[in-house]
Amino acid sequence: MNDYLDPTQPLERRIDDLLPRMTIAEKAGLMFHPTTEPGGDSLTDADALRDAELNVVERGINHFNVLGGGDSAGVAGWHNTLQDLAASTRLGIPITLSSDPRHGFRSNPFTGQSLDSLSRWPETTGIAAIAGTDTDTAREYADIIRREFLAMGIRVYLGPMADIFSEPRWSRGFGTFGEDPARVAELTVAFIEGLRGGPTLGPEAVAAVVKHFPGGGPQLRGDDAHDSRYPEQVYPGGMQELHIQPFEKAFAAGATQVMTYYGKPVGTEWDEVGFAFNAPVVRDILRKRLHFDGIVVTDWNLLESERMGDLTFGPNGWGLGHLSPVERARIAIDVGVDQFGGDRNPALIEELVDSGAVTEERIDQSVRRLLREKFQLGVFEKRHVDIDRARTTCGAPVYFEKGTAAQSKSIVLLTDEAGILPEGSRVYVEGIQDPSGLTMTPHVGDAEAIIVRLEAPFEVGRGSVVAEYFHGGTLAFPQSTLDRLRNYAAQAPLYVSVFLERPAILGPLLELGATVLGEFGASDHVIIKAFTGRTSLTGTLPFDIPSSMEAVEKSREDVPFDTEAPLFRAGFGIARDAGAPHMAA
Repeated sequence: MNDYLDPTQPLERRIDDLLPRMTIAEKAGLMFHPTTEPGGDSLTDADALRDAELNVVERGINHFNVLGGGDSAGVAGWHNTLQDLAASTRLGIPITLSSDPRHGFRSNPFTGQSLDSLSRWPETTGIAAIAGTDTDTAREYADIIRREFLAMGIRVYLGPMADIFSEPRWSRGFGTFGEDPARVAELTVAFIEGLRGGPTLGPEAVAAVVKHFPGGGPQLRGDDAHDSRYPEQVYPGGMQELHIQPFEKAFAAGATQVMTYYGKPVGTEWDEVGFAFNAPVVRDILRKRLHFDGIVVTDWNLLESERMGDLTFGPNGWGLGHLSPVERARIAIDVGVDQFGGDRNPALIEELVDSGAVTEERIDQSVRRLLREKFQLGVFEKRHVDIDRARTTCGAPVYFEKGTAAQSKSIVLLTDEAGILPEGSRVYVEGIQDPSGLTMTPHVGDAEAIIVRLEAPFEVGRGSVVAEYFHGGTLAFPQSTLDRLRNYAAQAPLYVSVFLERPAILGPLLELGATVLGEFGASDHVIIKAFTGRTSLTGTLPFDIPSSMEAVEKSREDVPFDTEAPLFRAGFGIARDAGAPHMAA
């Protein structure tokens, strides 16, 4: 047995044995981390297998971000298929499978697709909304992700987001732990600890990829840098260091991977290029000042484009769009990047080494880091997962119940003017499919109460297909929505739940005499239980709720809690015990 295949050998000895055996092409394969998708969703089984053979066998790639999958057993089966392909290669280096978040209520092909067979939890801001100084829920949530991911063969979690939600319009804010930098840092650490499942990375761990260095929150006007029209990240308050602090805490807690963001800083001393190419950020701050010696992976498709359904995505190398893919790859490697997310062309690295633009010694630095994590995670020893175990572990009743409890605990009662809704009431509903314990009527005039579930406002489209998945623009409800709610409130007690993907302008809703809930991802059943008083309400806001769009537009993107005279401060929430007496409207 070669030393690298012998689990009794010290880890560094295994790396030292494997690395010299590898060709440049095999080393290059480790430095790419594209997506993979089982058949049955957008691909046929034959197309999916053909694509996998191309990437694993011909290109030598062995890190993949799994999309789709149908259910947990489908993901587990695809993991085993990829491992069989990897075992057929010359050195048999096993696959490391990763995933974006899968447990929330929002699906986005760019940032995470929910899987119904898993336990269902509020979005990340909802974890931060669970009251008090609680970090146990974040740790427990990550531990359950770890158990469900392990059952499917997923060993890397593309998260948590250590970004600070300092710009209220930012479309990705709901994936953060909120607006308070200290709270973001402590919950990020707890989440990493839960994913790891022990003091160090090991065979029962899921590795965290903390993102998006050096903090993705200060996007200009909140428009996200996935969209080529919105690359700018700005710091009018000079708060670069504040946004780095949660990452420092994550590294101190043992995070082994970090992802850079798409955005390019504007108006700072940093280079005006995307962060993956930014020497002052990656080389000088991340590598030298913070002494981070783990894996640095880019966000997706910085080098070349890729088809995603009807959309061509990328290349997303902001500030360097005039350069060729191989030139962008050279710059990223030079500043300290180890792996290219989304891209799938190892020939670029071979070309750089063959031309002398990048030395093999520099490539070996990255390959060592990548191999070290494979050995730490034990993927050489455990190459397959039990598909039946995936079926029973993923979405197990105990995990499902804990996720549902977290949904309830995250709900914030903002105003209770309509009081508790009596069970058995005859209700007219919008946005609710299952008003359990209540009687639905199709006629507003016959209703004893009216229940409406709303999304936080956003501007539809904003001119690109990508923008359909990244909600930006105004936080104010359209007048047509307010007029409709005002009409309802004139006819019966009104109960409104708002999904706070972003901090909506809620002032006009408070003028309606309604009971208003802020939620961060919850089932209809959980929302109805909250309105009818069958569950205690203890959640608190993880960010300020602005008083107006004018206040938002005057605030500085990089400064938390910067909108003037907010309607509700972070930490606000009306506590109400389950079974409290009905309050007449």
